[in-house]
Amino acid sequence: MSSETPIPTAGPLDPETEARLHALPKVELHQHVDGSIPAEVTWDLMRHYRLHPASSLDEMRRFLEIQAGEEGTLLAYLDKMHYPLWVTQFYENISRAVEAICEAAAGAGVHTLELRYAPLIHTYAGLTPRQSIRAALSGMNHALKSSPEMKLGLIVIAMRQHGPHIAKILARQALAEAQHLHERTGVVGFDIAGPERGNPPRLFRSAYEIARLGRLGLTAHAGEDAPVEYVWQAVDELGVDRVGHGCSAAREPELLRRLARDGITVEVCLSSNYHTGAVGRGETHPLVAFLEAGVPVSLCCDNSTVSRTNALRESVLAASQVGVETVETIHKGAGAHTFIKPETALPDPAKGS
Repeated sequence: MSSETPIPTAGPLDPETEARLHALPKVELHQHVDGSIPAEVTWDLMRHYRLHPASSLDEMRRFLEIQAGEEGTLLAYLDKMHYPLWVTQFYENISRAVEAICEAAAGAGVHTLELRYAPLIHTYAGLTPRQSIRAALSGMNHALKSSPEMKLGLIVIAMRQHGPHIAKILARQALAEAQHLHERTGVVGFDIAGPERGNPPRLFRSAYEIARLGRLGLTAHAGEDAPVEYVWQAVDELGVDRVGHGCSAAREPELLRRLARDGITVEVCLSSNYHTGAVGRGETHPLVAFLEAGVPVSLCCDNSTVSRTNALRESVLAASQVGVETVETIHKGAGAHTFIKPETALPDPAKGS
C-alpha cells in the first residue's frame, strides 16, 4: 500500500444520517483514560503547574493528538500519552480528568461507558494503587450527577511491561473496589495493555485467575501489535470474555469460528487501528471480517483525544464501511456484553429493602 494512500477518516454524512447516529444510544467498552483526557483539561492543569511545553492550546494539541505523518506505529501513538501523566498524579486531577471524559462521552450519545485505567502509572507522586483507583471512580461518581442516566464502570489495567507479579497485585486491588461489592460505581473488569511483543498473555494467567474468582469481567489487549497466537492465548489461557482490538484474528478462520461460537466480543477501534498501523492505510478494517464470521463486536474510541475522535465519529467511520443499519445493530447488541451490572451490586442501606 502506498504511503500516499490516506488513512480512512469519518467523512461527512448527510445531515439526516448524522443526526440518526447522534441520537443512537451508544455503548463504549474500550476507552482509555490517559489518551482521552480533553486537551483543554490537560492544558489547564499543565498551565496551573507551569509545566506546559507549549505556548498555546493549539500548539499543545500537537503533543496530545496524532498528527499527519506520525501514523503507523504503536510507539508513536503511545507517546501522545506522555504529557497527561505529568499532571494526573494527584487525586483531584485524576478525578477531574475522568469526569471530563465521561461528560464528553455523554455529549456524543454514549449511554454505557467503561473506562480503562492503569492505576500504577498514576502513583509516582505518592498515591497508593487503591487511592489511584478511587480517584478515577470519584470522577465517575461526579459525572453521574450531571448524567444520571449513564451506566459507568472502570476496568483496571495491568501494564505488561510491569510484569506478572505486579499484575497479580493490581488484580487484588481491583477487587477491593469491585462494583458488585459496593452500591456505588466501581471496578467491573480487568485487562492487560502496553507493549504486546515479548509479553504474551499466558504469562498473566495467575492475575486473571484472581480477577475471575473475584467476579470481574475479563478482557485483554491482544492481536493489535502481535500475531494471532496472542489472541489464542487470551482466549484459551486467560479465559477472556472480550478481546481488545484483535486485528490479527481476522486472518485466522478457525479463531474467528471460536470467537463466534463462544460469543467472545471483539472491541473494535477503527481510527486507532489505522493510526497505529494495526490496519494498513486504505485497507478495509477487520470489523468487516468479524461481522461476516458472526463474531460479536463493539465500536470503541480507544483514545479519543489522541485519535481526535469520539463515539459518534467512530460510528460514522464504521457506517462508511458496513452501513448505518449495521452500526445501529452493533450498538444495540453491545449492551449485552458490558461488564457493568448494577443489578448485582450490594443494595444501598439508605434506600431500604
